Amino acid sequence: MKRILVTGGAGFIGSHLCVRLLEEGNEVICLDNYFTGSKRNILPLFQNPLFEAIRHDITIPFHAEVDEIYNLACPASPIHYQFDSIKTIQTSVMGAINMLGLAKRVKAKILQASTSEVYGDPIIHPQTESYWGNVNPIGPRSCYDEGKRCAESLFMNYHIQNRVAIKIIRIFNTYGPNMNQNDGRVISNFIVQALKGEDITIFGDGLQTRSFQYVDDLVEGMVRMMNTGDDFLGPVNIGNPNEFTMLELAQNIIDLIGSKSKLIFLPLPQDDPKQRQPDISLARQKLGDWTPKIQLRDGLQKTINYFEELLKEG
Repeated sequence: MKRILVTGGAGFIGSHLCVRLLEEGNEVICLDNYFTGSKRNILPLFQNPLFEAIRHDITIPFHAEVDEIYNLACPASPIHYQFDSIKTIQTSVMGAINMLGLAKRVKAKILQASTSEVYGDPIIHPQTESYWGNVNPIGPRSCYDEGKRCAESLFMNYHIQNRVAIKIIRIFNTYGPNMNQNDGRVISNFIVQALKGEDITIFGDGLQTRSFQYVDDLVEGMVRMMNTGDDFLGPVNIGNPNEFTMLELAQNIIDLIGSKSKLIFLPLPQDDPKQRQPDISLARQKLGDWTPKIQLRDGLQKTINYFEELLKEG
């Protein structure tokens, strides 16, 4: 049994990770300030005596004796991370400093949940880990993009200067149950609009692409990443290389739901990436031939089922 700290553990991805770690017999401490996380996501876990949830903001130092730390805490959708851009930067930067300080003191391994957003609006396609990115450092998305880039730098330097055992993953668009229906992400937007019979809002011409991975595939990659014997590994792309246009995504969701929703088009937000697709060669090499297993329509159906229940509850 390991004692594992998950920051952002009540969030969409963090809650799935907590479930997986508990299933493996570990003791799990979930840290969350509930800005975007929800107690609903972790409510079933309170029955497990190995689970503990603490309301805490990682911009403030935290002390605990732990073996591993998964640092996931940070709003990840534009609506939420742009709501208080300074706080978003503080969460990425001060949160990384505080968690790295904890890892240094207790000699814990620590994994940073970075993001494909470090690549910005990429001019190299697909994106490999060696690509430095095309990010606007003063644009509306920069609080998230640059915050995560700075966190990666902090992780590297804590490893170089203090020999902290670090892992860095770059997460590509992820979806599944426990997503926030009001987070402004494309899959949750499309599904909720289609279930309500509303028009589906597409920004731009709908030909921009994303690569969508189901949350279980991501969690598998995260756990494998943490369990490698390396004291340093990363950054490693964790994503599904299957690429879809927004029009294709919308049509899949309309078909699965049987919705009569129509498509409406609005201007593309500033600095919104036109393409996004991971090269996962390094993940396959380093993580025991890890590869995404859940195909888009299967994952969408699971997510639709979740949102159907959520909307019934009101």
